[in-house]
Amino acid sequence: MLRRYNVELAWLVFSLANFAAMVAAPSWETIPFHFVWISLTLVYGFRVWPTPATLGVLGVVMAATGSSIMLDAFDGKQLWGELFEVPLMAAMFMAMVWHARRRMEALAIVERRAEERRSLLERQERFIQDASHELRTPVTIARGHLELLRREAGEPRQELDVALEELQRIDRIVDHLLLLATADQPDFLSLEEIDLEPFLEDVFMRWCEVAPRAWRLAVGAAGKLWADPERLRAALDALLENAVKYTEPHAAIELCSRAGGPGEIVIEVRDEGCGVPSSALERIFDRFARADAARTRSTGGVGLGLAIVDAIAKGHGGRCTVTTPGKGSAFALRLAHFAPLPALQAAGGNAAGARRASDATRVEAPARG
Repeated sequence: MLRRYNVELAWLVFSLANFAAMVAAPSWETIPFHFVWISLTLVYGFRVWPTPATLGVLGVVMAATGSSIMLDAFDGKQLWGELFEVPLMAAMFMAMVWHARRRMEALAIVERRAEERRSLLERQERFIQDASHELRTPVTIARGHLELLRREAGEPRQELDVALEELQRIDRIVDHLLLLATADQPDFLSLEEIDLEPFLEDVFMRWCEVAPRAWRLAVGAAGKLWADPERLRAALDALLENAVKYTEPHAAIELCSRAGGPGEIVIEVRDEGCGVPSSALERIFDRFARADAARTRSTGGVGLGLAIVDAIAKGHGGRCTVTTPGKGSAFALRLAHFAPLPALQAAGGNAAGARRASDATRVEAPARG
């Protein structure tokens, strides 16, 4: 109990000592008088007392200091004008009390709103996870029945193909929602050391046969990156898929890397597509945002891919940016925790990367599936 109020007890001892000094040395009582009031203001800054306790302490201090000055004024040891110090110091203290209470109320409002927001986010994440898990079972069952019907039909049926494509689309949406729902969790990332050059080559080789584009790979910085390979691959897949959607056949799509600031790597996906409208730049990484609302369901997606990229980049302590350099767009993943190879090895690696990039510019494989 006493430990809880140790600040107040220390102030009480200090004030009694100063009050004793006022009584013992009337000619110097101005100094201990101000010490009492200043210490009272400081103590109130540590803990805001209830209104009755505040008024009670204020009354006691006013009575004690005022009576001491009044007695000395009757004895001719102090001027009567010194009594005005008491209400002035009390007014200063009450002004501080008013500000402290306003600050406490503002903090309470902020904490309450923060708690409401946290609770809302938890409910949203729980709803997304529950809904996503619940959707998986009927989607899997429906897909199995449709696959069986298609095999029994013995010939292609457009309505079955459309239904299967829609179920596949729902399955992708569920995967994306689950990923976004876990983006703020501590175990969202599983970090390990990645050899960046072969990692980018693997991503590039998977995509250069997906669609008939002029694919290019340019590794401008080789080294080790501390990251989650699966999440990073998912982010690059989303950027490359986005580039394919918004480009015409045989348009250029380039995957490249370059050194950023100290310990930073920039992985960029450039395309010669329609670009990003300036009106969409601010919201393009929001969930369910789409740069072109006129896009069809088959080509435009639902607006979760770039939100996933942004979540993965932020999970790594980095960020994703977009620019529209003339024709097309350029999405850049800026990631920290990158250790470049020594200059001599990097020079040799870059030369090899440049040769591979030169070969990759001639890859124009037809889309599969």
